[in-house]
Amino acid sequence: MASESKRPRMSSSPPSHLVRLASTELTSEHGVTLLRDPLRNKGSAFTPEERVALGLRGLLPPAVTTIEQQLSRIMANLHLRPCPLDKYTYLMDLQDRNETLFYKCVIDNLQMTMPLIYTPTVGEACQKYGAIFKKPRGLYFSLDDLGKCRDILENWPEPRVDVVVVTDGERILGLGDLGTQGMGIPVGKLNLYVACAGIHPRHCLPITIDVGTNNQALLDDPLYTGLQRKRCTGPEYDQLVDEVLSALVERFPGLLVQFEDFGNTNAFRLLDRWRNKICTFNDDIQGTAAVALAGLYSAVREKKSNLKDELFVFLGAGEAGTGIAQLIVSAMVADGMPRAEALKRCWLIDTKGLVVKNRGDNLAHHKLDFAHDHPKCANLLEAVKALKPTGIIGVSTQPQTFTQEIVELMGSYNERPIVFPLSNPTSKSECTAEQAFGWTQGRVLFASGSPFDPVTIGGKTYVPGQGNNAYIFPGMGLGIVAVGAKHVPDEMFLAAARALADQVTDADLATGCLYPPLMKIREASAHIAAACVEEAVKMNLATKLQSVPTDHDKLVQFCRDEMFVPKYPHFIA
Repeated sequence: MASESKRPRMSSSPPSHLVRLASTELTSEHGVTLLRDPLRNKGSAFTPEERVALGLRGLLPPAVTTIEQQLSRIMANLHLRPCPLDKYTYLMDLQDRNETLFYKCVIDNLQMTMPLIYTPTVGEACQKYGAIFKKPRGLYFSLDDLGKCRDILENWPEPRVDVVVVTDGERILGLGDLGTQGMGIPVGKLNLYVACAGIHPRHCLPITIDVGTNNQALLDDPLYTGLQRKRCTGPEYDQLVDEVLSALVERFPGLLVQFEDFGNTNAFRLLDRWRNKICTFNDDIQGTAAVALAGLYSAVREKKSNLKDELFVFLGAGEAGTGIAQLIVSAMVADGMPRAEALKRCWLIDTKGLVVKNRGDNLAHHKLDFAHDHPKCANLLEAVKALKPTGIIGVSTQPQTFTQEIVELMGSYNERPIVFPLSNPTSKSECTAEQAFGWTQGRVLFASGSPFDPVTIGGKTYVPGQGNNAYIFPGMGLGIVAVGAKHVPDEMFLAAARALADQVTDADLATGCLYPPLMKIREASAHIAAACVEEAVKMNLATKLQSVPTDHDKLVQFCRDEMFVPKYPHFIA
């Protein structure tokens, strides 16, 4: 959360063998050991005095450079890398040796670096994780560790953890079961917690739970990084997950646990099991829902309509689809619509067609609320013709399923059709921005899960908004940690969505963008954090209120002040 200069680790006078960092932190690290600590290493930015005091003289080239000069070198080298995966590995190498410079690079160049350290590039990195693996990050718990998870947690060197992102690797983005090679996702998500909302990197812990994999290509790969066995289910699976989570909350009371990229069945089940026991949420279900809802708030603002007047068809009925639909329903109910009516404003399409009551199959529990009375429709095209929705939302991971015919139909039914192809990575998107804007002559209200370049139609340039979860979960984490929230209720996601939508300006909407620019994401995160703090206080879920302001503007400033800023500490007072 706050920068290390704001959180004294010790208040007594330092022993003679310790050197003070800035005015608040102590270290006994010296010489090569210090250079190998990525959280404290400054590389060529160590001053002559620091080099003498810390045993670094002769271990570094004589020239002393600023962090800005170092960043210039990093960016020049980054641009030399020929492809996104090479850029990804270059940035991960930088993080492994100098985290301050890494986050300076990411934050100052977020538009360019976010697609490299997270989607879409992180998907390719996970697929090739065994081949490009260099240095471990985070913690791994496997079936071989049953009964030993609490002991393993003691191997983590940091005494404080605020945020954990955990996966079992079963459903990595739209790429399927990648087992332990999905560790790139928790690492990437926590990088965004730091870059987008200032959670301190020292207080982040990525975790992968290895229960095997059903990906035969990985099982046949001698470089695969996990257990060479089929994925387990049932009591053995639950025992390991329960042991890991119980050990975490025992070792780090009050931490936030984010579930990430679990398969549908386990995702819903684990969220239901743990959401009222610990401080946790599932980003695929709830974070995706909040960022989509924020985009819809912007869309209806541009249309000058109300959310309750819209009708949505979802292509995809898994975690993301039902999560978004449920939050839309909650938002409509909050605006005064009866729940039964709100449910009828959302329709789902799964692999068997439109989800309806009389289809004749056993529907999964999470789909039941959206099984309406209606004749069967075999696919999206039939459903669009029958229902004439105002918006279509793609969460299917099936590329190019928002066809020209479907999008043009949406444009014929609506002056401003809402088209949200939210699947990622880019290769899984239901359509591209160029297609959506082109097929509607620029009238579309568009948001996508992966980034797209600006589109020029009829001499006007449109800026496609990316409905990236990074707009939501980092700011929520900042507020949750700041106030010590006991749980993360749905009301908090509604508050976050409203706060994000409020950061979209008329100028943003004029360009076709439904989200604030990425360069303003930290400011948006401060407002989201404040909204979450206020919601936690209102719902009596806050446990840390001593220094939290009650005035809204002061609370937003408080959240800004809590953010980690990548600046080198001074080792010599």
